[in-house]
Amino acid sequence: MLGDDSAHEGDWLVALHQQAGRGRQGRGWMSSDGNFFGSTLVELRQSDPPAQSLSLAAGVALIRAVEAAAPATGLILKWPNDLMMGAAKLAGVLLERSGDRLVAGFGINLAQAPAIEGRATAALSSVALVSPESFAPLLAASFSRALAMWRDDFQRLATAWIESAHPVGTPLTIHSGPGQTISGTFAGIESDGALRLELEPGVTEIVRAGDVEL
Repeated sequence: MLGDDSAHEGDWLVALHQQAGRGRQGRGWMSSDGNFFGSTLVELRQSDPPAQSLSLAAGVALIRAVEAAAPATGLILKWPNDLMMGAAKLAGVLLERSGDRLVAGFGINLAQAPAIEGRATAALSSVALVSPESFAPLLAASFSRALAMWRDDFQRLATAWIESAHPVGTPLTIHSGPGQTISGTFAGIESDGALRLELEPGVTEIVRAGDVEL
């Protein structure tokens, strides 16, 4: 979609099947039948907040859409934009930028939870049956609202993200690379969406990339 000049902000591309789904850091995304795979385009403006903070808008849009689709319990956002159901991953978002265009790709386990070694996964079908076709308009409307909030009232968006995420003070371990980890407690987010990790009282690390383990 990044190379498609006919695409415009607000357009969505939704697939019922994927052959080469991709997650963060180049990992594969298991594309099981009945799950949701969709992407939308954002055209960045000079007046916009930092582009990387769009991960917060994507996360808020995602959790609100799932809440609207099903009476799921135990939903929580995990930085930067994974959606968990309890201790298991239900959905994720991948942001990719080219110039002044950014694509937000969403993958949600509506029907099936793929088996992934070393990672717990969940599917929304454990609480309700939701089709990709019925979920798409819910997510599109939710993302439109979150995008407007990101542009017009970023602090409100950041507050909405924090209210839906692991609470301040939650112990976290950040995997920043092969064999590289740092641990501390969640201390909020920066204006660009980066995570604040308190290593010890009065000592805070700003994390802009990495995998979070709760």
